[in-house]
Amino acid sequence: MNYSPQLRIPATYMRGGTSKGVFFRLEDLPEAAQAPGPGRDALLLRVIGSPDPYGKHTDGMGGATSSTSKTVILSRSDQPDQDVDYLFGQVAIDKPVIDWSGNCGNLTAAVGACAIRLGLVAAERIPDQGICQVRIWQANIGKQIVAHVPMSGGEVQETGGFILDGVTFPAAEVQIDFLDPADGDGALFPTGKLVDSFDVPGEGTLKATFINAGIPTIFLRAEDLGFDGTELQTVINSDAEQLLRLERIRAHGAVHMGLIKHVDEAAGRQHTPKLAWVAAPRDYTTSSGQGVSATAIDLNVRAMSMGQLHHAMMGTAAVAIASACAIPGTLVFEAAGGREQASICFGHPSGTLKVGADAALVDGHWGVNKVSMSRSARILMEGWVRVPVE
Repeated sequence: MNYSPQLRIPATYMRGGTSKGVFFRLEDLPEAAQAPGPGRDALLLRVIGSPDPYGKHTDGMGGATSSTSKTVILSRSDQPDQDVDYLFGQVAIDKPVIDWSGNCGNLTAAVGACAIRLGLVAAERIPDQGICQVRIWQANIGKQIVAHVPMSGGEVQETGGFILDGVTFPAAEVQIDFLDPADGDGALFPTGKLVDSFDVPGEGTLKATFINAGIPTIFLRAEDLGFDGTELQTVINSDAEQLLRLERIRAHGAVHMGLIKHVDEAAGRQHTPKLAWVAAPRDYTTSSGQGVSATAIDLNVRAMSMGQLHHAMMGTAAVAIASACAIPGTLVFEAAGGREQASICFGHPSGTLKVGADAALVDGHWGVNKVSMSRSARILMEGWVRVPVE
């Protein structure tokens, strides 16, 4: 029997924020994968090593967590006043599914640097020293993002002293501005309410803030779930019944938001919406053993990603947190003390994160003009990824 040689595809393996992913230039992909569809999905699933019933990604580039099972496709943008188109695919670990329904805010921090390295940003826009403002068109949700990428000697500066909780080593700071971050063309509050109620079998009626900012997100009060907002991965992810419960709540919330028509559809849309719970500040110890004082934060937030409690905080969920916290009356605003603030610092399982949002009430409707946060990014490996032809 004859076997075909493996495909050899140029790729860059990058950390962005608290995530890692495999980055491709669109034109470097095989022709069958240059357009959306089964061919593209099959290729990227094999790159990551999914589906893997062992849950290890041993035969792929994935890291067997929602934070490390990610793919990115970049191309020079045809959008006016944009530099690069950024398409994100969240790869399921144990299912043959890639979810293209939303953005990855963490990997956004790596997009600017990668686009510069791949020649997707016009040379005249790249300073020899200082900050390169890379204008990113987030193709999944049709939104603009600006990455402020530090440059030194005409090259992206990746090393530095910026510490990001959830990342072990320091790196250069990259400021990210999410412009008009309401997800897609829908309303910021899809149900028209700052706080809504929805029914979940076995749970009764739950209060929630449903918001489309950064990524569709369902915010609940920690106390309504029997939590206190200081939960770590070891507590939640080791409890199979708790995970099923939280997924059931997420599925019913997705129906209430209008993202799916029936709860059964949630299994094929694991990336969105996110489910998070909020609580007033409370002392806790992070997953790395670091102590966080209640006086150092404005609220605690925990969020689920691809069926597991996230080890830190998704960048897109941080956009949702900042947006909801800037609008009086939401559950997030109330958890943060019920006072207007230009920026807030929230606690997550790995530490803290500061975010800021510019929100305004116009003609009786709330809108968010911009959300800003700082992340970091670094190239881990560059060259080619090998993919068996099947």
